[in-house]
Amino acid sequence: MIGARLRQWLSLVTCLLILLKAEGGSVGITYLQNVVAKGAVCLDGSPPAYHLDKGFGTGVNNWLVHMEGGGWCESVETCLSRKETDLGSSKQMVKQFGFSGLLSSQQKSNPDFYNWNRIKVRYCDGSSFTGDVVNPVNNLYFRGNRIWEAIIDDLLVKGMGNAKNAILSGCSAGGLASILHCDRFRALLPATTKVKCISDAGFFIHAKDVSGGQHIENFYGQVAKLHGSVKNLPASCTSKMRMRPELCFFPQYVVQTMQTPIFFINAAYDSWQIKNILAPSAADSGKAWKSCKLDLKKCTPGQLKIIQDFRAQFLSALTGAGNSSSRGMFIDSCYAHCQAGKQITWSSNNSPAVGNTKIAKAVGDWYYERSPVQKIDCPYPCNPTCQNTDSESQVPDI
Repeated sequence: MIGARLRQWLSLVTCLLILLKAEGGSVGITYLQNVVAKGAVCLDGSPPAYHLDKGFGTGVNNWLVHMEGGGWCESVETCLSRKETDLGSSKQMVKQFGFSGLLSSQQKSNPDFYNWNRIKVRYCDGSSFTGDVVNPVNNLYFRGNRIWEAIIDDLLVKGMGNAKNAILSGCSAGGLASILHCDRFRALLPATTKVKCISDAGFFIHAKDVSGGQHIENFYGQVAKLHGSVKNLPASCTSKMRMRPELCFFPQYVVQTMQTPIFFINAAYDSWQIKNILAPSAADSGKAWKSCKLDLKKCTPGQLKIIQDFRAQFLSALTGAGNSSSRGMFIDSCYAHCQAGKQITWSSNNSPAVGNTKIAKAVGDWYYERSPVQKIDCPYPCNPTCQNTDSESQVPDI
Protein backbone atom coordinates (compact mmCIF):
# COMPACT_ATOMS: atom_id res chain seq x y z
CA MET A 1 0.00 0.00 0.00
CA ILE A 2 2.79 2.40 0.99
CA GLY A 3 4.75 1.41 -2.11
CA ALA A 4 1.76 2.15 -4.36
CA ARG A 5 1.25 5.56 -2.73
CA LEU A 6 4.95 6.35 -3.11
CA ARG A 7 4.83 5.44 -6.78
CA GLN A 8 1.77 7.69 -7.24
CA TRP A 9 3.54 10.55 -5.47
CA LEU A 10 6.70 10.12 -7.52
CA SER A 11 4.61 9.99 -10.69
CA LEU A 12 2.89 13.26 -9.73
CA VAL A 13 6.24 14.96 -8.97
CA THR A 14 7.62 13.75 -12.31
CA CYS A 15 4.60 15.14 -14.17
CA LEU A 16 4.98 18.50 -12.42
CA LEU A 17 8.69 18.65 -13.30
CA ILE A 18 7.92 17.82 -16.93
CA LEU A 19 5.25 20.56 -16.99
CA LEU A 20 7.67 23.11 -15.50
CA LYS A 21 10.29 22.22 -18.08
CA ALA A 22 7.76 22.49 -20.91
CA GLU A 23 6.57 25.90 -19.74
CA GLY A 24 9.96 27.41 -18.98
CA GLY A 25 10.92 26.15 -15.56
CA SER A 26 11.17 27.53 -12.08
CA VAL A 27 12.90 30.84 -11.36
CA GLY A 28 14.54 31.79 -8.06
CA ILE A 29 13.62 34.80 -5.95
CA THR A 30 15.71 37.98 -5.48
CA TYR A 31 15.22 39.98 -2.27
CA LEU A 32 16.19 43.66 -2.24
CA GLN A 33 17.54 43.86 1.30
CA ASN A 34 19.48 47.05 0.52
CA VAL A 35 16.33 49.15 -0.07
CA VAL A 36 14.72 48.44 3.31
CA ALA A 37 16.60 51.40 4.79
CA LYS A 38 14.97 53.60 2.14
CA GLY A 39 11.52 52.51 3.29
CA ALA A 40 10.81 50.32 0.26
CA VAL A 41 9.15 47.49 2.15
CA CYS A 42 6.15 45.15 2.12
CA LEU A 43 3.21 45.66 4.47
CA ASP A 44 5.06 43.89 7.29
CA GLY A 45 8.36 45.70 6.74
CA SER A 46 10.07 42.84 4.89
CA PRO A 47 12.10 43.56 1.73
CA PRO A 48 10.49 43.62 -1.72
CA ALA A 49 11.25 40.80 -4.12
CA TYR A 50 11.16 39.68 -7.73
CA HIS A 51 12.06 36.71 -9.91
CA LEU A 52 14.40 37.31 -12.88
CA ASP A 53 15.01 34.88 -15.74
CA LYS A 54 17.87 36.38 -17.74
CA GLY A 55 17.59 36.98 -21.48
CA PHE A 56 19.71 35.19 -24.02
CA GLY A 57 20.63 35.29 -27.69
CA THR A 58 18.89 38.08 -29.60
CA GLY A 59 16.79 38.93 -26.52
CA VAL A 60 19.64 39.79 -24.17
CA ASN A 61 18.91 43.56 -24.38
CA ASN A 62 15.12 43.21 -24.16
CA TRP A 63 13.25 43.46 -20.85
CA LEU A 64 9.74 42.41 -19.81
CA VAL A 65 8.74 43.50 -16.30
CA HIS A 66 5.52 41.78 -15.18
CA MET A 67 3.77 42.85 -11.96
CA GLU A 68 1.90 40.30 -9.91
CA GLY A 69 -1.76 40.82 -9.02
CA GLY A 70 -3.71 40.00 -5.89
CA GLY A 71 -6.35 42.61 -5.09
CA TRP A 72 -5.99 45.44 -2.56
CA CYS A 73 -6.47 46.13 1.15
CA GLU A 74 -8.62 49.12 2.01
CA SER A 75 -8.64 49.05 5.83
CA VAL A 76 -6.22 48.45 8.69
CA GLU A 77 -8.02 45.18 9.41
CA THR A 78 -7.73 43.77 5.88
CA CYS A 79 -4.10 44.93 5.61
CA LEU A 80 -3.22 43.30 8.94
CA SER A 81 -4.59 39.97 7.75
CA ARG A 82 -2.91 40.43 4.38
CA LYS A 83 0.54 41.01 5.91
CA GLU A 84 0.47 37.43 7.21
CA THR A 85 0.43 36.14 3.61
CA ASP A 86 2.67 36.35 0.55
CA LEU A 87 0.59 39.35 -0.57
CA GLY A 88 1.91 41.34 2.38
CA SER A 89 5.23 39.78 3.30
CA SER A 90 8.19 38.50 1.32
CA LYS A 91 8.84 36.14 4.24
CA GLN A 92 5.81 34.17 3.06
CA MET A 93 6.74 34.08 -0.64
CA VAL A 94 7.80 30.91 -2.41
CA LYS A 95 11.50 30.83 -3.23
CA GLN A 96 10.93 29.43 -6.72
CA PHE A 97 8.25 30.56 -9.20
CA GLY A 98 7.22 28.76 -12.37
CA PHE A 99 7.25 31.03 -15.44
CA SER A 100 4.57 30.38 -18.03
CA GLY A 101 2.60 32.17 -20.73
CA LEU A 102 3.98 35.64 -21.40
CA LEU A 103 6.97 34.81 -19.15
CA SER A 104 7.77 31.41 -20.67
CA SER A 105 11.30 30.75 -21.95
CA GLN A 106 10.04 28.28 -24.57
CA GLN A 107 10.17 29.57 -28.13
CA LYS A 108 7.30 27.37 -29.30
CA SER A 109 4.85 28.68 -26.71
CA ASN A 110 6.15 32.26 -26.42
CA PRO A 111 7.83 33.04 -29.78
CA ASP A 112 8.09 36.82 -29.43
CA PHE A 113 9.38 37.16 -25.85
CA TYR A 114 10.87 33.78 -24.84
CA ASN A 115 14.50 34.99 -24.83
CA TRP A 116 13.94 38.41 -23.21
CA ASN A 117 14.94 39.22 -19.67
CA ARG A 118 11.67 38.30 -17.96
CA ILE A 119 10.85 39.56 -14.46
CA LYS A 120 7.96 38.72 -12.15
CA VAL A 121 7.61 41.53 -9.58
CA ARG A 122 6.03 40.18 -6.40
CA TYR A 123 3.10 42.15 -4.99
CA CYS A 124 3.14 42.79 -1.24
CA ASP A 125 1.77 46.30 -0.66
CA GLY A 126 -1.96 46.09 -1.43
CA SER A 127 -2.21 49.35 -3.40
CA SER A 128 -1.11 48.47 -6.96
CA PHE A 129 2.32 49.92 -6.08
CA THR A 130 0.96 53.42 -5.29
CA GLY A 131 1.12 53.88 -1.51
CA ASP A 132 3.63 55.90 0.52
CA VAL A 133 2.70 56.28 4.20
CA VAL A 134 3.28 54.34 7.41
CA ASN A 135 0.80 53.33 10.11
CA PRO A 136 3.08 53.11 13.18
CA VAL A 137 0.29 52.19 15.58
CA ASN A 138 -0.41 48.95 13.71
CA ASN A 139 3.12 48.49 12.37
CA LEU A 140 1.91 48.60 8.77
CA TYR A 141 4.00 49.94 5.91
CA PHE A 142 2.09 51.31 2.92
CA ARG A 143 5.10 51.71 0.63
CA GLY A 144 3.99 50.35 -2.75
CA ASN A 145 5.33 53.28 -4.74
CA ARG A 146 8.76 53.00 -3.10
CA ILE A 147 8.79 49.27 -3.88
CA TRP A 148 8.06 49.95 -7.55
CA GLU A 149 10.76 52.62 -7.79
CA ALA A 150 13.34 50.47 -5.96
CA ILE A 151 12.78 47.44 -8.17
CA ILE A 152 12.86 49.46 -11.40
CA ASP A 153 16.07 51.20 -10.22
CA ASP A 154 17.64 47.83 -9.47
CA LEU A 155 16.72 46.46 -12.90
CA LEU A 156 18.06 49.59 -14.62
CA VAL A 157 21.43 49.00 -12.96
CA LYS A 158 21.35 45.33 -13.93
CA GLY A 159 21.09 46.17 -17.62
CA MET A 160 17.62 47.49 -18.31
CA GLY A 161 19.13 50.97 -18.57
CA ASN A 162 20.60 49.84 -21.91
CA ALA A 163 17.45 48.13 -23.13
CA LYS A 164 16.61 48.00 -26.81
CA ASN A 165 13.03 46.92 -26.09
CA ALA A 166 11.10 47.12 -22.81
CA ILE A 167 7.59 46.18 -21.68
CA LEU A 168 5.84 46.94 -18.39
CA SER A 169 3.01 44.46 -17.87
CA GLY A 170 0.88 43.04 -15.09
CA CYS A 171 -2.18 41.00 -14.21
CA SER A 172 -5.23 42.22 -12.25
CA ALA A 173 -3.98 44.67 -9.57
CA GLY A 174 -0.65 44.40 -11.39
CA GLY A 175 -2.44 45.11 -14.67
CA LEU A 176 -3.85 48.26 -13.09
CA ALA A 177 -0.31 49.12 -11.94
CA SER A 178 0.97 48.73 -15.50
CA ILE A 179 -1.50 51.44 -16.54
CA LEU A 180 -0.81 53.74 -13.59
CA HIS A 181 3.00 53.49 -13.96
CA CYS A 182 3.27 53.18 -17.75
CA ASP A 183 4.31 56.73 -18.62
CA ARG A 184 6.73 56.84 -15.66
CA PHE A 185 8.32 53.62 -16.87
CA ARG A 186 8.78 55.17 -20.31
CA ALA A 187 10.39 58.28 -18.76
CA LEU A 188 12.94 56.21 -16.82
CA LEU A 189 14.30 54.49 -19.93
CA PRO A 190 16.47 55.95 -22.70
CA ALA A 191 14.67 57.74 -25.52
CA THR A 192 16.13 55.15 -27.90
CA THR A 193 14.38 52.27 -26.10
CA LYS A 194 11.14 51.00 -27.63
CA VAL A 195 8.79 51.02 -24.63
CA LYS A 196 5.24 49.72 -24.45
CA CYS A 197 2.91 48.47 -21.73
CA ILE A 198 0.49 45.56 -21.39
CA SER A 199 -2.44 45.42 -18.98
CA ASP A 200 -3.92 41.95 -18.43
CA ALA A 201 -7.31 42.10 -16.66
CA GLY A 202 -6.41 45.51 -15.24
CA PHE A 203 -9.07 47.69 -16.85
CA PHE A 204 -11.42 47.97 -13.86
CA ILE A 205 -14.38 50.17 -14.72
CA HIS A 206 -16.15 52.89 -12.75
CA ALA A 207 -19.64 51.41 -12.55
CA LYS A 208 -22.56 51.02 -10.17
CA ASP A 209 -23.42 47.68 -8.61
CA VAL A 210 -26.73 45.81 -9.00
CA SER A 211 -28.23 47.68 -6.04
CA GLY A 212 -27.40 51.04 -7.62
CA GLY A 213 -24.58 51.62 -5.13
CA GLN A 214 -21.00 52.76 -5.74
CA HIS A 215 -19.24 49.78 -4.19
CA ILE A 216 -16.04 49.87 -6.25
CA GLU A 217 -15.81 53.68 -6.16
CA ASN A 218 -16.03 53.64 -2.37
CA PHE A 219 -13.57 50.76 -2.13
CA TYR A 220 -10.92 52.41 -4.32
CA GLY A 221 -11.44 55.65 -2.42
CA GLN A 222 -10.66 53.84 0.84
CA VAL A 223 -7.56 52.22 -0.69
CA ALA A 224 -6.27 55.57 -1.94
CA LYS A 225 -6.89 57.28 1.42
CA LEU A 226 -5.34 54.53 3.57
CA HIS A 227 -2.22 54.14 1.42
CA GLY A 228 -1.76 57.83 0.58
CA SER A 229 -1.93 56.91 -3.09
CA VAL A 230 -3.23 60.09 -4.72
CA LYS A 231 0.16 61.81 -4.88
CA ASN A 232 1.53 58.83 -6.83
CA LEU A 233 -1.30 58.49 -9.34
CA PRO A 234 -0.55 59.92 -12.82
CA ALA A 235 -0.41 63.71 -12.59
CA SER A 236 -1.83 63.96 -16.11
CA CYS A 237 -5.03 62.50 -14.65
CA THR A 238 -5.14 64.00 -11.14
CA SER A 239 -4.59 67.50 -12.55
CA LYS A 240 -7.81 67.07 -14.55
CA MET A 241 -9.72 65.39 -11.71
CA ARG A 242 -8.86 67.94 -9.03
CA MET A 243 -12.18 67.55 -7.21
CA ARG A 244 -11.94 63.73 -7.12
CA PRO A 245 -8.29 62.77 -7.77
CA GLU A 246 -8.81 59.31 -6.23
CA LEU A 247 -10.92 58.45 -9.28
CA CYS A 248 -7.62 58.21 -11.16
CA PHE A 249 -7.48 54.68 -9.76
CA PHE A 250 -9.89 53.91 -12.61
CA PRO A 251 -8.09 53.28 -15.93
CA GLN A 252 -10.80 54.92 -18.04
CA TYR A 253 -9.73 58.33 -16.69
CA VAL A 254 -5.98 57.64 -16.77
CA VAL A 255 -5.65 56.37 -20.33
CA GLN A 256 -7.25 59.50 -21.78
CA THR A 257 -3.96 61.34 -21.24
CA MET A 258 -1.46 58.47 -21.50
CA GLN A 259 1.37 58.90 -23.99
CA THR A 260 2.96 55.45 -24.05
CA PRO A 261 1.55 52.70 -26.30
CA ILE A 262 -0.45 50.12 -24.35
CA PHE A 263 -2.20 46.82 -25.03
CA PHE A 264 -5.28 45.68 -23.12
CA ILE A 265 -5.97 41.98 -22.61
CA ASN A 266 -9.34 41.65 -20.94
CA ALA A 267 -12.47 39.57 -20.87
CA ALA A 268 -15.53 41.69 -21.63
CA TYR A 269 -17.17 39.52 -18.97
CA ASP A 270 -14.30 39.82 -16.51
CA SER A 271 -15.15 37.32 -13.77
CA TRP A 272 -13.61 39.38 -10.96
CA GLN A 273 -15.42 42.54 -12.04
CA ILE A 274 -18.78 40.79 -12.32
CA LYS A 275 -18.29 39.27 -8.85
CA ASN A 276 -16.95 42.40 -7.16
CA ILE A 277 -17.97 45.49 -9.13
CA LEU A 278 -21.32 44.50 -10.64
CA ALA A 279 -22.65 42.04 -8.04
CA PRO A 280 -20.53 42.21 -4.87
CA SER A 281 -21.86 40.31 -1.87
CA ALA A 282 -22.53 43.64 -0.11
CA ALA A 283 -25.05 44.53 -2.83
CA ASP A 284 -26.60 41.05 -2.97
CA SER A 285 -27.79 40.31 0.56
CA GLY A 286 -30.41 37.85 -0.73
CA LYS A 287 -27.68 35.93 -2.63
CA ALA A 288 -29.75 36.05 -5.81
CA TRP A 289 -26.51 36.34 -7.81
CA LYS A 290 -24.57 33.57 -6.06
CA SER A 291 -25.13 30.82 -8.67
CA CYS A 292 -24.90 33.21 -11.61
CA LYS A 293 -21.49 34.52 -10.47
CA LEU A 294 -20.14 30.97 -10.29
CA ASP A 295 -21.40 29.98 -13.73
CA LEU A 296 -22.97 32.30 -16.32
CA LYS A 297 -25.01 29.36 -17.60
CA LYS A 298 -26.93 29.50 -14.31
CA CYS A 299 -27.91 33.16 -14.70
CA THR A 300 -31.55 34.09 -15.18
CA PRO A 301 -32.55 35.94 -18.37
CA GLY A 302 -32.80 39.12 -16.29
CA GLN A 303 -29.32 38.65 -14.86
CA LEU A 304 -27.88 37.95 -18.30
CA LYS A 305 -29.41 41.20 -19.55
CA ILE A 306 -27.68 43.09 -16.71
CA ILE A 307 -24.39 41.34 -17.52
CA GLN A 308 -24.69 42.21 -21.21
CA ASP A 309 -25.30 45.83 -20.19
CA PHE A 310 -22.14 45.65 -18.04
CA ARG A 311 -20.19 44.46 -21.09
CA ALA A 312 -21.51 47.47 -23.00
CA GLN A 313 -20.34 49.75 -20.18
CA PHE A 314 -16.92 48.11 -20.20
CA LEU A 315 -16.51 48.51 -23.97
CA SER A 316 -17.69 52.12 -23.79
CA ALA A 317 -15.13 52.92 -21.08
CA LEU A 318 -12.38 51.18 -23.04
CA THR A 319 -13.05 52.61 -26.48
CA GLY A 320 -13.97 56.02 -25.05
CA ALA A 321 -10.35 56.39 -24.01
CA GLY A 322 -9.31 56.82 -27.64
CA ASN A 323 -8.60 54.52 -30.56
CA SER A 324 -5.03 55.43 -31.43
CA SER A 325 -3.30 52.80 -33.55
CA SER A 326 -0.58 52.66 -30.87
CA ARG A 327 -3.16 51.08 -28.59
CA GLY A 328 -3.98 47.44 -28.98
CA MET A 329 -6.62 45.25 -27.46
CA PHE A 330 -7.74 41.66 -27.21
CA ILE A 331 -11.20 41.60 -25.64
CA ASP A 332 -12.71 38.12 -25.62
CA SER A 333 -16.14 37.05 -24.43
CA CYS A 334 -14.85 34.51 -21.94
CA TYR A 335 -15.75 34.52 -18.25
CA ALA A 336 -12.14 34.98 -17.16
CA HIS A 337 -9.64 37.10 -15.25
CA CYS A 338 -5.92 37.18 -16.14
CA GLN A 339 -5.12 35.28 -19.33
CA ALA A 340 -1.49 36.11 -20.24
CA GLY A 341 0.28 34.31 -17.41
CA LYS A 342 -0.83 30.76 -18.16
CA GLN A 343 0.08 28.73 -21.20
CA ILE A 344 -3.43 27.34 -21.55
CA THR A 345 -4.84 30.80 -22.21
CA TRP A 346 -1.74 32.44 -23.76
CA SER A 347 -0.91 30.22 -26.73
CA SER A 348 -1.92 26.57 -26.33
CA ASN A 349 -4.11 24.57 -28.69
CA ASN A 350 -7.03 25.32 -26.36
CA SER A 351 -6.38 29.03 -25.88
CA PRO A 352 -9.20 31.53 -26.45
CA ALA A 353 -9.18 33.09 -29.90
CA VAL A 354 -10.88 36.14 -31.38
CA GLY A 355 -11.09 36.12 -35.16
CA ASN A 356 -8.84 33.01 -35.23
CA THR A 357 -6.10 34.94 -33.38
CA LYS A 358 -4.81 33.89 -29.96
CA ILE A 359 -3.53 36.26 -27.30
CA ALA A 360 0.19 35.54 -27.82
CA LYS A 361 0.02 36.32 -31.53
CA ALA A 362 -2.12 39.42 -30.99
CA VAL A 363 0.33 40.87 -28.45
CA GLY A 364 3.39 40.03 -30.58
CA ASP A 365 1.85 41.49 -33.76
CA TRP A 366 1.03 44.69 -31.86
CA TYR A 367 4.39 45.08 -30.12
CA TYR A 368 6.45 44.51 -33.26
CA GLU A 369 3.96 46.46 -35.37
CA ARG A 370 3.41 43.62 -37.80
CA SER A 371 -0.22 44.71 -37.87
CA PRO A 372 -2.60 46.85 -35.78
CA VAL A 373 -4.55 44.75 -33.29
CA GLN A 374 -7.88 45.89 -31.88
CA LYS A 375 -9.92 42.74 -31.48
CA ILE A 376 -13.30 42.82 -29.74
CA ASP A 377 -15.23 39.56 -29.50
CA CYS A 378 -18.93 39.00 -30.16
CA PRO A 379 -21.24 38.84 -27.10
CA TYR A 380 -21.47 35.81 -24.79
CA PRO A 381 -22.04 32.92 -25.42
CA CYS A 382 -20.75 33.16 -28.99
CA ASN A 383 -17.12 32.02 -28.60
CA PRO A 384 -16.57 28.23 -28.45
CA THR A 385 -12.87 28.69 -27.61
CA CYS A 386 -13.76 30.01 -24.14
CA GLN A 387 -13.25 26.94 -21.98
CA ASN A 388 -12.71 27.14 -18.23
CA THR A 389 -10.51 30.21 -18.49
CA ASP A 390 -11.28 31.64 -15.04
CA SER A 391 -7.80 31.82 -13.52
CA GLU A 392 -8.22 34.30 -10.66
CA SER A 393 -7.40 31.96 -7.78
CA GLN A 394 -4.97 34.48 -6.25
CA VAL A 395 -7.29 37.46 -6.49
CA PRO A 396 -9.34 37.99 -3.29
CA ASP A 397 -12.91 39.25 -3.44
CA ILE A 398 -13.80 42.58 -1.85
